[in-house]
Amino acid sequence: MAVTYTWEVTSLKTKNETLDDGVVLPNAIYETYWKKMGTDEDGNEGIFYGGTPFYVDNLTEENFQQFDALTEEIVLGWIQAIVVEDYEEHVNEQIQKQIDEKVTPITEVAMPWSTEETRVAPPPPV
Repeated sequence: MAVTYTWEVTSLKTKNETLDDGVVLPNAIYETYWKKMGTDEDGNEGIFYGGTPFYVDNLTEENFQQFDALTEEIVLGWIQAIVVEDYEEHVNEQIQKQIDEKVTPITEVAMPWSTEETRVAPPPPV
């Protein structure tokens, strides 16, 4: 069954970064927090929450974008350029696992050899 994915930036951390030549880049994105949501054709959903750091090593004065000029699409583009190959495969697998558990629920039950008096109620869902 096909899964449709959407992304969302949930939080940003910034700090003033100083380049090797002494130029200060104010409010440079230092850390991003995001979620990737997957929905199958029946409306079952899974969500993966991630965090992606950014380093001053990748910045120059020329490619730096002012904080006030950023859009979610720009920041998502940076994140998605990092969440690739094996990492993206892992993210998608975790989303699919959640979807699968909704399609075929996993139930904790009492062991068949226990008596009514010794049965323990399953823990509440997390």
